[in-house]
Amino acid sequence: METNSKKLTKKELRQIFWRSCQLDISWNFERQQNLGYSYALTPVADKLHDDNPEKKQKALKRGLEFMAVTPQVSTLVMGINAALEEENANNPDFDDNSINAVKTSLMGPLAGIGDSLIPGTLRIIVTGIAIGFSMAGSILGPVLFLLLYNIPGMLIRWFCLKKGYTFGTDFISRAGKTDVMEKISAGAAIIGLMVIGGMISPNFIWFELPIVIGSGDFAEPLMNYLNQILPNMVPLALFLLVYFLLGKRIKTTTILLSIIVISIVVCFIAGLF
Repeated sequence: METNSKKLTKKELRQIFWRSCQLDISWNFERQQNLGYSYALTPVADKLHDDNPEKKQKALKRGLEFMAVTPQVSTLVMGINAALEEENANNPDFDDNSINAVKTSLMGPLAGIGDSLIPGTLRIIVTGIAIGFSMAGSILGPVLFLLLYNIPGMLIRWFCLKKGYTFGTDFISRAGKTDVMEKISAGAAIIGLMVIGGMISPNFIWFELPIVIGSGDFAEPLMNYLNQILPNMVPLALFLLVYFLLGKRIKTTTILLSIIVISIVVCFIAGLF
């Protein structure tokens, strides 16, 4: 049995990395990310099965099976897939059906972890930071969003690819034994809650009553009197009201639509006086 006769190089790994950024570019309803996934692993098939057209064809077809995973962690599956293809190229007794079996078994768990960490936590954190700068009229808002969201995303892609290829199928079993996935998820959840809690401020919750007390030169907005009693009393009251309604399991859409309707009614009434 041949061993180590064929080996992927850093060149192929870099190609997988950059091609993984186009995973969703040809997304479709039938098999979702399959075209992008097959495209990302084409350099692997070219390198390992160039002298065996039949194996190369099978490798390319395997990539066209259904694929759905968070793009930033997709390279973990790709790295493991590449390691298995390498074993397939060097071991004539290797069962190539196991490649798709491993890929299919990893998609669901990784999508759950990736979606909670990337769109569910990282994106919320950087959006909160960017909104603060944007509301102040700073160009740093959109710039920081692009940098703080994409730089960690690219680092995650490269780390997952290297670890997936290095450890192969052992990666998931090792991660499970050390509970590293649970620790990462818990840490990300804590950071996300801290950021969301920090967004409860007058910079993010704004509500003003269009009611004026007095007349002529002595007219003063009602908000001025309320702020003298307690600064930002109205936004605070609005937050506590929404928090209370959410605790009563009232739908978010119902709350938002109610706030819009009440705001329109209050403005209409204020305009009559």
